[in-house]
Amino acid sequence: METPPVSPLQSRNLYLRLTRRRLTLLTGIGLLTVICFLIDLSIGQAHYSSLEVLSALWDTDAPLSVRVILWDIRLPVALAALVVGASLAVAGVQMQTVLGNPLASPFTLGLSAAASFGAALGLILGVSLLPASAVAFAVPVNAFLISMGAALFIHRLSQKRGITTEMIVLLGTTLVFTFTALLQALQYVAPDQALSAVVFWTMGSLSRANWLKLGIMSVTLALVSLAFAKQAWALTALRLGESRATSLGVPVARLRLRGILLGSLLASVCVSFVGTIGFVGLVAPHIARMLVGEDQRFLLPTSALCGALMLSAASVLSKSLIAGQTLPIGIVTSLVGVPLFFTLIMRAKR
Repeated sequence: METPPVSPLQSRNLYLRLTRRRLTLLTGIGLLTVICFLIDLSIGQAHYSSLEVLSALWDTDAPLSVRVILWDIRLPVALAALVVGASLAVAGVQMQTVLGNPLASPFTLGLSAAASFGAALGLILGVSLLPASAVAFAVPVNAFLISMGAALFIHRLSQKRGITTEMIVLLGTTLVFTFTALLQALQYVAPDQALSAVVFWTMGSLSRANWLKLGIMSVTLALVSLAFAKQAWALTALRLGESRATSLGVPVARLRLRGILLGSLLASVCVSFVGTIGFVGLVAPHIARMLVGEDQRFLLPTSALCGALMLSAASVLSKSLIAGQTLPIGIVTSLVGVPLFFTLIMRAKR
């Protein structure tokens, strides 16, 4: 028995229902993110209620001590959690899209390991391309340059004949082990003070965030996201397969180049300021894809919100697990990310 054809009106109604569902999910994730953000501002060495937080943010008559703690200490860190989480998720989802590999992310492609090695060069050997007046940014610049160098190396090899997307991810895994070995060699010869600084940096921490760094990361996220949004149709078509995307007029090679370089730029800027934070760029895109599908018009903002929510929740956990102490957020994301990713794999298998 043949299935009756779907009328244009039925197709339109189905599309509208799907769009409303996706917008509802986006709104729900956004509300959860705002709640996590307020909780992140509320907890710490001194606990404040949500009303006290909102009052200190908007009321100039609020107690000075509360306003100083929130504006100068907690607010840059809480906002950095949102921006870094969104940046890593956007970078991860686009790397997975242009490479067609669900395991692609800034962490698995070796960009985070390269940034850690670049930071160690500055912390242990004092290597810096900046003048002495800009020494405060020597470590982030080193991390950024080495990370982008690794991204350009991956792209250069990806242009060789016979290189597949699976081989690119394997190449990234090779870079992870290479830069990890180089980092361990530096740690072996490092003095105790420099060694502790490197170990803390590689754990990932938002405590180094300030308004200037937050501004740089926010502008980078806005510009790169806008560039990806303009290519939403082409990126969605690429998920149909390289041959079908080419038949639809998509310049696959150029799109892949832009995706790798812009994703690497976004991840490198964040990692250079806050250190190594794993699994956000890998897990958040998978969660977003399960919620809204492959349409980049919805997948891109959903991935950004999922990443922001994950890292904001991790920031809350980092201050709650041990009384009176704040764990490096990279430890929390790894501890939570592994079982979460395993759960996603098993669910996809079913």
